[in-house]
Amino acid sequence: MLYLALEDTPRRLKTRMGKLLAGRPAPRDLTIVTEFPPLPQGGADALDRWLTQNPDARLVVIDVFAKVRGSSAPGVAAYDADYAAIGHVKQVADRHSVATILVHHVRKMGSDDFLAEVSGTNGLAGAADATLVLKRSRGKADGVLHITGRDVDEAEHALSFQPESGSWHLLDGPAGDHTIGDTRSTILAHVRNNPGSKPKDIAAATGLDYANTRQTCTRMAKDGQLHTDASGAYVVPEPV
Repeated sequence: MLYLALEDTPRRLKTRMGKLLAGRPAPRDLTIVTEFPPLPQGGADALDRWLTQNPDARLVVIDVFAKVRGSSAPGVAAYDADYAAIGHVKQVADRHSVATILVHHVRKMGSDDFLAEVSGTNGLAGAADATLVLKRSRGKADGVLHITGRDVDEAEHALSFQPESGSWHLLDGPAGDHTIGDTRSTILAHVRNNPGSKPKDIAAATGLDYANTRQTCTRMAKDGQLHTDASGAYVVPEPV
């Protein structure tokens, strides 16, 4: 594995690795580099040579992509420049059949479409085989990982950050269960396990206030988080 840690110092890397490895030795085949030339100015060739010299390598991580992107040719449209920037890496990755992760920044302004939060134009996501966006959540999960790509099903997963180990933990169940308020989460979990429940049943089983449960179920139905029938029974809608 080759890790281009281009925003880190050796001291910071040593501290982080100590936390991640928790006393275990570092992988023998791990190579860490803190400086690398821009891809259009020799970086792509350097990466190609390294992979040729290390044919057993299976992963390259470039953190962050902006550090090796290099400058765009004058007069090139922003979309074309972004597409070409990813292309420098993709050509090498495809040639050596090596998984390559480009760590990139997101915009500070949020969006309903997670792809729109990737800093730059749609050319970046258009050129990459897959795009993963980790977004911080206001609910119980520390973050939600959104995934889309050519050869993967679009999905989202709730994650919880573990500060002791510096790792992310995958939470069970749909991401929506972990990113909504506590009351809605409790109701959703009960109805998923007990389809056809009515507000009175939910309140009795969960200990929630009945009036609040009834009002919340109504709001959740309006928001599409629950479906109800004429009898007032609720079910969780099937994933689209």
